[in-house]
Amino acid sequence: MRQGQDKKSGGYTLVALGGNSGDACQAVLDGLASLAAQFGQITISQLYQTPAFPKGSGPDFVNAACMFHTGLSAQDVLVALHEIENTHGRVRALRWGTRTLDLDLIAHGQQILPDVSTYRRWQSLPLADQMVETPDTLILPHPRLQDRPFVLIPLCDIAPDWHHPHLDRTVAQMVADIAPNERAEIKAL
Repeated sequence: MRQGQDKKSGGYTLVALGGNSGDACQAVLDGLASLAAQFGQITISQLYQTPAFPKGSGPDFVNAACMFHTGLSAQDVLVALHEIENTHGRVRALRWGTRTLDLDLIAHGQQILPDVSTYRRWQSLPLADQMVETPDTLILPHPRLQDRPFVLIPLCDIAPDWHHPHLDRTVAQMVADIAPNERAEIKAL
């Protein structure tokens, strides 16, 4: 994080990383190195082994999170993330299928994109619809961040005080809401 950047201000970008194909641990480490090369100084969480989502949909994942400051727009960050995924062999054949490297833009400062009503629609989308529908625009913060322990726990390592601009909760507060059995499934590596 750059000197003078206030963690509580939310003025930075949050990215979740994961992989469950091939050497997933190395893929996530390589992804972090690519993010650092692209964006400069980044703050990195621990690596975690987590069950695939939805349950039973594939091998366990290795997950992590990072944060950095950038002057790029959220859309430009997303383009850069997709380029890094492609460099690491990511193929988008099946929604929530196995993947070499997955980079999800979780938040870009305190922005809600594209607008509150669209955000709410995607946030409340039933799981069955989530499995087949994909948005045609960038939705931020990630609309199901609060439902995903495999994202929240790594984020809590690096940005526990980040404040969700729509839910009015910090990452630490959302982690505290995770059921003990779900928390136990996530293992630090």
